[in-house]
Amino acid sequence: MTQLHLPFKFLEQAAGPNVREPWLLVLMHGVGSNEQDLFGLARLMPPQFHVLSLRAPYVLSPDAYAWFEFEVLPDGERRINEEQERESRFLVGEMVASASQQLGVPPERVVVGGFSQGGIMALSLLLTQPAKVRAAMVWHGRLLQQTAAHIAAPEAFEGKALWVSHGSADNVIPPSAAEASRELARGLPLALSGADFPGGHEIRPAELQGALAWLQSLGSAAGAS
Repeated sequence: MTQLHLPFKFLEQAAGPNVREPWLLVLMHGVGSNEQDLFGLARLMPPQFHVLSLRAPYVLSPDAYAWFEFEVLPDGERRINEEQERESRFLVGEMVASASQQLGVPPERVVVGGFSQGGIMALSLLLTQPAKVRAAMVWHGRLLQQTAAHIAAPEAFEGKALWVSHGSADNVIPPSAAEASRELARGLPLALSGADFPGGHEIRPAELQGALAWLQSLGSAAGAS
C-alpha cells in the first residue's frame, strides 16, 4: 500500500486487491470525536473504495477534535469560528488533492463524506471546490452561510453527485437543515440522493444501507472494477 503523507492524522483501509480502478472515500467525524469513529464503517464500504478516516485539526480535549469551534447563542443560533472553518476547508481540499495524486485516483473517483460537523465539511468542499471530487456524502450536516457565498459556478457541478440524509427526530441539527441543503442542490446540475430516516443524531442501519447502496451505484455507473 502506498505510504501516504498528509497534513492530518488518519486511518486507512486499502481497496480490494482485485480492484483495477480504485475509488477514494475520505471520511470526516463529528465534533468531539476522532478518526476512529467513522473508520469502524470502513469494512462495510464497497471494495472499490480506498478509505481514509481523518482526524480534525483542533483539539477540544483528549481524543476529542473539531474541524472548527462554535458557540450556541441564547437564541439557539450557532456562531462558528470562521477562521478555523476556512483553514480546515482549505486543508481538507489540499489533503484530498494530495491523497488523490499519491494514490493515482483521479478526482472523478473521489468521494468525501462525514457525519454532523464532518458532513458540513464534506458539503462545503463539494460546493466550493468541486473540481477535486466526484461526490459528497452528508450525514446529519448543514449548509454554512459562510460557504454559501463561495459556491462554484453551476457548470462546475455537471456529473457530480450528492447524498444528504438526516434523522427525522434529530435534535442537534434539525431536519430543516438537510432540506435547506437539498433545496440548494436542486438548483445545481448534480445528482441528488438521500432521505430523512427515523431516528435522532446518529446513523441508523437503514440510513447506512442507503448510503452504501448509493456509493456502490456511483462506482457501478462509472464501470469501476
